[in-house]
Amino acid sequence: MKIGILGTGNVGQTLGAKLLSLGHDVMLGSRQAGNEKAVAWVQQHGGTAREGSFTDAAQFGELLIVATMGTGTIAAVEQAGAANAAGKTVIDLTNPLDFSQGMPPQLFVGVTDSLGEQVQRALPGAHVVKTLNLVNVAQMIDPASANGGGEPDMFLCGDNAEAKQQVTELLQQMGWRRITDLGGIKEARATEPFVLLWVRYGIIHNTWTHAMRF
Repeated sequence: MKIGILGTGNVGQTLGAKLLSLGHDVMLGSRQAGNEKAVAWVQQHGGTAREGSFTDAAQFGELLIVATMGTGTIAAVEQAGAANAAGKTVIDLTNPLDFSQGMPPQLFVGVTDSLGEQVQRALPGAHVVKTLNLVNVAQMIDPASANGGGEPDMFLCGDNAEAKQQVTELLQQMGWRRITDLGGIKEARATEPFVLLWVRYGIIHNTWTHAMRF
């Protein structure tokens, strides 16, 4: 499958490498084609690794992943283009975190809305699925690596059943077994604030490899 990733940071690069290893074609997208980090990533991985702009990645991908900083998410998906995402599954793993006052961060979206819903409104023809926003990228691609071992839980939510099934299958490829469908995209109002607890646990215990099990 062709997968376009919006974001060239550690999350986008690590997820992209994992997806390449699973046999997918991946394009990393940034504000402009030729992004230094994306070019280096392509040179490192070769094969079916590509890079381009947000628009290029959205056009390329049969499935899209939004892996930007929360504060840049809406600008990124708007640049990607609603028409380019129409009819496609879009995985949103971002969090509405504001680090302007330092650690711990605050949410810049309240509980009467969510960043996941904002992404869906910006891409009205796409099928947005919120997931993977409660773990470090190392656990995204290898859930068994979480502190304490075992099998952590992952949640997803979105308005399209077929898109959620597609995302579930992709999560299973990356090793996730305990996956709970919470319902529509509005359930992101519950999962996004939960990341504040994840951050505070990390600060207190000086670890970022933890995940949750219920």
